[in-house]
Amino acid sequence: MNAATAPIRIYVPIDSGALSVGAGDVALHITAEAAARGIDIQLVRNGSRGLYWLEPLVEVDTPAGRMAYGPVTPEDLPSLFEAGFLSGGMHRLGHGLTEHIPFLAGQERLTFRRIGITDPLSLDDYIAHDGFAGLRQAVGMESAAIVKAVTDSGLRGRGGAAFPTGIKWNTVLHAAGPTKYVVCNADEGDSGTFSDRMLMEGDPYCLIEGMTIAGLAVGATQGYIYLRSEYPHAFQTLQEAIRRARDAGWLGSDVAGSGRAFELEVRLGAGAYVCGEETAMLESLEGKRGIVRFKPPLPAVQGLFGKPTVINNVMSLAAVPLILARGAAFYRDYGMGRSHGTLPFQLAGNLRHPGLVEKAFGITLRELLLDYGGGTASGQPIRAVQVGGPLGAFVPESQFDVPLDYEAYAAMGAMIGHGGLVVFDDSADMARLARYAMEFCAIESCGKCTPCRIGSTRGVEVIDRIIADEDREANLALLDSLCDTMLNGSLCALGGMAPYPVKSALAHFPQDFGIAAAATAE
Repeated sequence: MNAATAPIRIYVPIDSGALSVGAGDVALHITAEAAARGIDIQLVRNGSRGLYWLEPLVEVDTPAGRMAYGPVTPEDLPSLFEAGFLSGGMHRLGHGLTEHIPFLAGQERLTFRRIGITDPLSLDDYIAHDGFAGLRQAVGMESAAIVKAVTDSGLRGRGGAAFPTGIKWNTVLHAAGPTKYVVCNADEGDSGTFSDRMLMEGDPYCLIEGMTIAGLAVGATQGYIYLRSEYPHAFQTLQEAIRRARDAGWLGSDVAGSGRAFELEVRLGAGAYVCGEETAMLESLEGKRGIVRFKPPLPAVQGLFGKPTVINNVMSLAAVPLILARGAAFYRDYGMGRSHGTLPFQLAGNLRHPGLVEKAFGITLRELLLDYGGGTASGQPIRAVQVGGPLGAFVPESQFDVPLDYEAYAAMGAMIGHGGLVVFDDSADMARLARYAMEFCAIESCGKCTPCRIGSTRGVEVIDRIIADEDREANLALLDSLCDTMLNGSLCALGGMAPYPVKSALAHFPQDFGIAAAATAE
């Protein structure tokens, strides 16, 4: 088929975030409208670009590049066709070239470089956009050399602890025994986080490639993706992508013709937040109740089924293919201090422009919230941002200019975690939000350790008494002691981090607990 008769390519996201606001209906109506007008089109269901306030975002291939229109509803389609949007025509929903939209143009997309651009399940598309370039490098390398590349890149776990990925892999590589595993923690349960889901739905081969490289690096022949059950679209996409990758020789007994084996399965969780903790996840994978294990032994020494196990989350593993393809130095040169590379920050809550922004470490909250997020949707000033999930600290406006760097945030009693940001305007009651964090911990606790199980329940009660102005000074002292016990005595980060939002709310917003009023009364 020559260029003159080639169908016009139109992109409509199949991402579940886009589907939730009607992308499926828009795709059906585009097909019907084009057929009624006798126009030959090729509809591609891509991943989301991450501009969620514009979803459903429809893109059209033109000689000048891909033109963006959104948010599109079925009712908008007749006027779009009349305006000539299939050739990039002007329309009130038009945003010009997608790549020039400021929200996208200012990003450093490394992990997300293909998402929204390719057909998620097309192997040809993936390979045409540098897919499997990292794996091709890895199959010609010794295991230790792969581990060294990851170590030299400075990649750290894209979760709570930010542990260096290469050190973890090196431990598994040198652990005794012929059987080892690679496990991907895809139990993305933190509030305001969706980067894992976006990648699994929009670029599943990237995760498959990263896990396969990890298997080659440590001598594992079996991998598992532990996926939260609330992600049915990701589950279907991963299942199909694994099947196609296996059929094409990228998985199985002879990975990329290397003579080395690696297999991959997806296992669904059952909705327990605590299974985001690595040892509780291993218990669940083994068919047991998801409760936290004592450490040591570390999972890298004695993990799944008692064997040495690499455990990384989706964002860590998805960064690996690029590191192998372009070299450790390429990745290490992004970021600041000991925080190397990029992180896909997820902007959620009270914002005009919620979505995903991948930037190098060192950007500030103020830049993310104002330059990308556009300020609050309510038009009121931002009062606080919870960074790092439901157990992350509340960051006040006075700290918005601190660079997003693991060490800088740890120094101020906060954590970056998975990069989720939930924004609250000045109508938020921080005492109530602190109470919610404690209540969340009480509900989600596995119950194994007393500081978390009992401490969180008593914490809710103490905060209630403070809010009700019952012996405030004594209860504030009791809450401080309780937080200290949970922080230092809990078996895992669920109980150990529940004090973060409470202590930060008390420190930065004491008036919401009646503290300033009490001091004035005296």
